[in-house]
Order: sequence, then C-alpha cells, then structure tokens
Amino acid sequence: MNSYDAEAIHAQIRHNVKLLREKRGKSQLEMALAIGHSSAAFYAKAELGIQHKKFNVEHLCKIANVLEVDICDFFKNMEE
Repeated sequence: MNSYDAEAIHAQIRHNVKLLREKRGKSQLEMALAIGHSSAAFYAKAELGIQHKKFNVEHLCKIANVLEVDICDFFKNMEE
C-alpha cells in the first residue's frame, strides 16, 4: 500500500503549475481570471503555498485547459 503525504503532493502541484504557466508565458492574473478570481492574489498565494491557499480539483481542471496540458502533468516529478 502507498503512503501519501498531502503537503508533498500540494508542493509538487504548485511547482508544476508554476513551471508550466511560465513555459506558456501566462501571467498569474491571466490564470486567476481563468479559474474565476478577479485578482491574482489568491492564485499567487496558492502557487506559493502561503496562507493555506491551495488549488482544488476544479482549479486544476481549468488551469490544465488554459495551459493545454494533461491534468496528470501537475502530479509528475518535473525538472525546471
């Protein structure tokens, strides 16, 4: 049986979301608007993992669509 560390998974997701966003040349504001927020504040905090902000499944689906990636890419071990 696998043992999962939720915080490590969130950290991997944050890293990959940021990496893929930057590769696609998208701003945090563009991504925030795409997931339904009117400012980049929530998105930036979720991407940095501060103030207990995290991307939920709905956010990840929308982000994957905007970045044109497979949602599974957020869970992979990607190098910068």
